[in-house]
Amino acid sequence: MIISVVGAGIIGLTAALTLADRGHTVTVHDPAPASGASHHAGGMLAPTAEVVYKQDPLFPLMRASAEWYPDLIALTAKYTDLPTGYRTDGTLVVARDTADKTHLEELRDYQSRHGMEVDKLTVRQARKLEPALSPALAGAVAIGGDHQVQPRLFTRALIDACRSANVTFSPNRIESLDALDGDQVVVANGLGASQLVAGLDLRPVYGDVLHVRVPQHQYPLLTRVVRGFVEDRPVYLIPREDGTLTIGASTREDGRDQPQVQGIHQLMRDAIELVPALEECDFIEATAGARPGTPDDLPYLGRIDDRTVVSTGYFRHGILLAALGARCGAELVEKHTPAIDLSACDPRRHT
Repeated sequence: MIISVVGAGIIGLTAALTLADRGHTVTVHDPAPASGASHHAGGMLAPTAEVVYKQDPLFPLMRASAEWYPDLIALTAKYTDLPTGYRTDGTLVVARDTADKTHLEELRDYQSRHGMEVDKLTVRQARKLEPALSPALAGAVAIGGDHQVQPRLFTRALIDACRSANVTFSPNRIESLDALDGDQVVVANGLGASQLVAGLDLRPVYGDVLHVRVPQHQYPLLTRVVRGFVEDRPVYLIPREDGTLTIGASTREDGRDQPQVQGIHQLMRDAIELVPALEECDFIEATAGARPGTPDDLPYLGRIDDRTVVSTGYFRHGILLAALGARCGAELVEKHTPAIDLSACDPRRHT
């Protein structure tokens, strides 16, 4: 089949590579590949740590995508030698004070009731795993199944892999689906999808993200992802193999697309509460990205007509759910039954 994919973020790129690997002729349309939400993402593959209360329909999608991620990494490696930043070190989740410890324990109980594996640790045990953690923490848990990629590296590798797989890249901005050639179309251009498909209720949710460099005498400051609660505010720190750390992320819906001083200050202060040695790191940059959210925070993933598949609205889970979007998106394009029930992701559910 001849297939047009609109959007070259991680969702569009992984769909394009999957379809090309299945023997289809694929063109990706995007004037600025990998410059949207994927550029600002943290990259945590965390189906357990990212659990949000009362979002039960999302849990099986997150677990399935995490299980399929090694296949996606292997597919990328089949076509490129560029690094993806894929790491399987696991996650520590810590609590700053006793109130945060209560929150952590309640979350652990909720995760356990939903079949997720979370191991309770003493603060001493957590600091043995990560000595840079503050000794003043009140509680900790370990999650072995949560992994990570480095989104900017991964999207660069995906673009190279797509080109090796004979995917064509077009810089044209698509204003109408009628302008696209091909047997099938995949609409995966994030917030822009609502301009192409009527009835999609998408909103921009901004998040401030920081990047710092660990001095050589401190490296590695951390060896796995550390998430934490500080006065009930969530914060995460992601170590990278290039000696940097990513710190995030605020959540705001104020329509402001630049990093906000308050958000940057709050993230830095909370991160230092958990890992005091961060004060010695070199500041690299602060960015803000707009993630496409839906009214129920579930993605739009499904067929809307005989020619068009929609894959957008992944909100905070776009990197994690890329494996799901790629596999199920390809199955939808080929008009096969998806490998997992996608009824909760019906693109027409808010029409």
